[in-house]
Amino acid sequence: MNAVSYLEKFKKELLESCVPFWINNGFDEQYGGVLNCLDRKGKVYSTDKSVWMQGRAAWTFSYLYNNIEKNEDFLKIAKSCLEFLDNHCIDTDGRMFFTVTRDGKPLRKRRYWFSETFYIIANAEYAMATGDKSRLQIARDKFKFVCGIYDDPQTDPYKITPKSYAETRALKGLSQPMILLNVASILRGADKENSDYYTREIDKFIQDIQSHYCEEKQALLESVGVDGSFIFDVSESRIVNPGHDIECSWFLLEEGIYRNDEKLISFAEKIFRNAIEFGWDLEYGGILYFKDVNGNPVEAYEHDMKLWWPHNEAMIASLMLYKQTNDCYYSDWFEKITEYSFDKFSDPEYGEWFGYLRRDGKPTMPPCKGHTYKGPFHTMRMLAKCCLLLQD
Repeated sequence: MNAVSYLEKFKKELLESCVPFWINNGFDEQYGGVLNCLDRKGKVYSTDKSVWMQGRAAWTFSYLYNNIEKNEDFLKIAKSCLEFLDNHCIDTDGRMFFTVTRDGKPLRKRRYWFSETFYIIANAEYAMATGDKSRLQIARDKFKFVCGIYDDPQTDPYKITPKSYAETRALKGLSQPMILLNVASILRGADKENSDYYTREIDKFIQDIQSHYCEEKQALLESVGVDGSFIFDVSESRIVNPGHDIECSWFLLEEGIYRNDEKLISFAEKIFRNAIEFGWDLEYGGILYFKDVNGNPVEAYEHDMKLWWPHNEAMIASLMLYKQTNDCYYSDWFEKITEYSFDKFSDPEYGEWFGYLRRDGKPTMPPCKGHTYKGPFHTMRMLAKCCLLLQD
């Protein structure tokens, strides 16, 4: 693997394609924050704003400033997103909205607290970039707030309503402990004096993640019983999202390296191998979105589509594992995924990456570069992290 040529390729894609696309088209000079619904050419097709994307953009541009280039424009965008979040996206109960209007009026609030997690990492990363202790304190406070809900979703006044009747079938999802593992890791880097506290919280999240792993199926499942039981007579509990599993694998790997924990590193390897081999489409290439561990039909309409972000996560995970193990199994996967991704998702004509492909690798029509769930985050995070790994 030629690390030098890959480094040049990734840095060019980051700084000459993705970053300009969002700065030129997404930054909202009038109201602050970012406009996230952009078509192929960068034209805004909806002015409603995703709260996720305000936090994710603030983290991304702060991370680029901290690790790639000391560009003051990056901090300008990050600060604008954070101030938009402060002023418009926090409800009276401390929870955050999911979508708001362009000028910040609330539209929708979800039962989940992912808006809060992206607000936390945004404040933490910006604090590392600027030394702003008030931002670090916001991140600390909101992390404890979210952990309280995670530990007891029915605590007053929040009472997070379950997706289905828990009295009938009580399930828990993989995404919650997975995202909190990453959030706690980032916050630990910003708040070193309290690192032991975050490590203790991470212990809990790792244990919860491990309860989703089924040895019999060799899979990390999206949903299991609250007691960790596997309920294979219903579709919901047989679903694997290979992209989630792969993203989780590098979160676990990072923690294993931090702790010098070979057992955790080995578990991360196993998760990656299972997910990439199960999720890779042998006919058309690319990573399928959802699969049933028993090979049954999947309820989600988009199950056999190819989305940008699982490929981003697979590039990070495979390169991290190659660096850690020097095993060519991982460099082979990195090169295979990179070739597919740059060929199918990257748009050299207008910049950035397509978000959604059909199973055969052609973009959905009309193609888009940004929407409620896609913004300046996964692809730019991947490119930045891979640049750092390739430099090493």
